[in-house]
Amino acid sequence: MDTVTILLSSFVLSITGLFIFIWSLRKRLFDTSSAAATLIFSPGEIGRGEEPSATPAQLAGLAKRVPSDTHATLTAEQEAELARELALRTDADKSTAFVSFVFLSCAVVWLIVGSLAGLTSSIKLHEPDWLVSQAWLTFGRLRTIHLNIVAYGWAPMSAFGIAMWMLPRLLKTPLIGARFAVLGCMLWNAGLIAGVGCIAAGINDGMEWLEIPWQVDILLIVGGSMIGLPLVYTLQARKVDHLYVSVWYMGAALFWFPILFLIANLPAVHFGVEQATMNWWFGHNVLGLFYTPMALASVYYFLPKIIGRPVQSYNLSLLGFWTLAFFYGQVGGHHLVGGPVPAWLITLSIVQSVMMVVPVLSFSVNQHLTMRGYFSKLLYSPTLRFIVLGGMMYTASSLQGSIEALRSVSTVAHFTHFTVAHAHLGLYGFFTMVMFGAIYFVMPRVMAWEWPYPSLIAAHFWLVVLGFSIYFIGLSIGGWLQGLLMLDATKPFMESVKVTMPYLQSRSVGGAIMTLGHLVFAGHFAAMVLRHGPLRTGAALLHTPAASPLTKLAGT
Repeated sequence: MDTVTILLSSFVLSITGLFIFIWSLRKRLFDTSSAAATLIFSPGEIGRGEEPSATPAQLAGLAKRVPSDTHATLTAEQEAELARELALRTDADKSTAFVSFVFLSCAVVWLIVGSLAGLTSSIKLHEPDWLVSQAWLTFGRLRTIHLNIVAYGWAPMSAFGIAMWMLPRLLKTPLIGARFAVLGCMLWNAGLIAGVGCIAAGINDGMEWLEIPWQVDILLIVGGSMIGLPLVYTLQARKVDHLYVSVWYMGAALFWFPILFLIANLPAVHFGVEQATMNWWFGHNVLGLFYTPMALASVYYFLPKIIGRPVQSYNLSLLGFWTLAFFYGQVGGHHLVGGPVPAWLITLSIVQSVMMVVPVLSFSVNQHLTMRGYFSKLLYSPTLRFIVLGGMMYTASSLQGSIEALRSVSTVAHFTHFTVAHAHLGLYGFFTMVMFGAIYFVMPRVMAWEWPYPSLIAAHFWLVVLGFSIYFIGLSIGGWLQGLLMLDATKPFMESVKVTMPYLQSRSVGGAIMTLGHLVFAGHFAAMVLRHGPLRTGAALLHTPAASPLTKLAGT
């Protein structure tokens, strides 16, 4: 088996996916009618937003009617049906409380550790003699530790935790197989701890995103497979005929990731230029076929739920899903522009990168039309601010990626800090922002306890927005100037290094502000878990929340 065979196999899988799509239409699992968008609402819920993290004053603001509201008075029979649906939803939430708590707690821990490693490595770029007495504190190892902790710690743990919580709600049945997910989480974290330890000791496979030794990767593959089992079991027991678009995004992501990770880590298969090709095939696909679908699934669920309005166009959500699946498979090759790889491979990658405009605009137009008339609710909903901003960053990062794939742009931006800024726009500006919003929505349901200090949610939001703005703008400008100077044959290489210094310092300033925001978030999360702070009884929930997972741990 060689690299070309593997890459062509991914194309065959895309065609297979097209036939699955046709089959799903015949089985009416993927209904294209607008009524399908209302699946996430119980009878009478449309027009009634759900925002567990809001204060009483914010709930009052969210309750203000907008011209497009369609809320109607319910009959006694409809009220009874709504009560029955909410009782079933409560049972679904109870089934996910403990497993979601475990995943989200791990995610918060990895977020803090990864942030500190990232900030330290950022400072080292302009203060290279700082903390050099220990080998594991050198830039090469610490930056790699930061990448792996964020990519395989914070990001998947938060995504898995949110997915486990959403699935029973979307399928209207309690979660089945939660124990497999918890065991998979333990194996995954054990593998990540071992992998980070290997990197710190100087043992790694030498490929970006794939530094963890393949022997350790086995734990992540087995753990990830076990985490996906509840999806299969719960799907089989679903009480809905139609699968909402969020289920397709999550199901695809949980199917794609083990395949991507397994193929990329096959030992003694990929060498030389083929290894580089496979490296970027994986590096880009893990962003577009795992993190992106998980975040989009969250947006398609939480945004309509908060404003109490179905997505404007369900057809656009279907178009966005399937074009993402068909066009994203080979976009990673544009990172090899100018390299010793076949020209057709680079051209294919550029074409697919540009074609990504289709799923991006499908989502972006859908989000804007859904929010039209409801943007005022951003003033009152802590969760909605993160979700909507994250969705906007998806548009920005994807369109920037399509432009950056062009040969004329890649010539300047390649091998510069501009690419680093772009990567963070996607994984942080889009994915992480959406996960923050989702966690703020989910945790009151998981813990049966409201966020104790609402002002900290606002502080977290503005700190990360300010910090990331400084980070992204500084690196983008510095990276572009760096690329121009590297192309100028009349300038010595060190000129391209010197020009980046003030921008690298701004990166550290922005990173420090972001890390402060993360510490505020983690402290607030811990206060909620430990039940510190006042309970805001005025912020009523739509239904009785699930029992606290700490109660289960105590055996009561």
